[in-house]
Amino acid sequence: MYWKLLPMKKVSWGVRELAAKTGYNKSTVYRLLSTLVSLNVVQQNDNEKYQLGSKLFELGNRVSIYKSLKNLTNEPMRKVALEIQETVLLGILREHEVFHINKADSLQGLKISTSVGSYAPVNGSAIGKLLLAFCLPEIQDAFFNSTKLQSFTNNTITASSKLKKEFTQIQQQGYALDLEESELGLVCIAIPIYNKKGKIIAGISASGPSSRFKMKNVARYIEILQKGATEIEKKLDNIDRLS
Repeated sequence: MYWKLLPMKKVSWGVRELAAKTGYNKSTVYRLLSTLVSLNVVQQNDNEKYQLGSKLFELGNRVSIYKSLKNLTNEPMRKVALEIQETVLLGILREHEVFHINKADSLQGLKISTSVGSYAPVNGSAIGKLLLAFCLPEIQDAFFNSTKLQSFTNNTITASSKLKKEFTQIQQQGYALDLEESELGLVCIAIPIYNKKGKIIAGISASGPSSRFKMKNVARYIEILQKGATEIEKKLDNIDRLS
């Protein structure tokens, strides 16, 4: 449906009006509207006309929020990327996947394929494992009941029992690792970002090649990431949740 063809001052439309304006026949327009109504993109009012639904309002608000978050976190993440010399990502948990809010590229020449606005599976992401590890048990149960753990390399965890065991380890140590579990040759470490109530709302990670990203340097990586996390927490002081 080509909404951009419709005058914006008119907020509601009948099936016949839309058919005449768009050039579709009435049955096609009705079928398209039924689909859009089911997705809450369009809603029918008391006069049996159609108007934009709450889903578009919600999505518009999310875009605005995430744009603001990106602007707020650009500088802290850039500082981390400069000091740690690896690619830095900021992500949240959304609908049992990792959603990437921001990214600061490495200056060492390694360009990982992950982009802002992209999703990643929990079991193939240090941020994903970190965030789910600190979720309530019922949220973890919902994840395991609805998600099939896929394999991306020979190192990917695909057994629920093994992933749950790693969650316990993550809770104890306060950080998560991706040891070539999403891509061979790529290692990642993630630590949490807290809101002012002490609840984890996001994760920040550094990713680099296994040839350069050595486990003996984990403590240093965490120290650098923590500086960035602290600065981000200050900038997001008034935000309770990001998902």
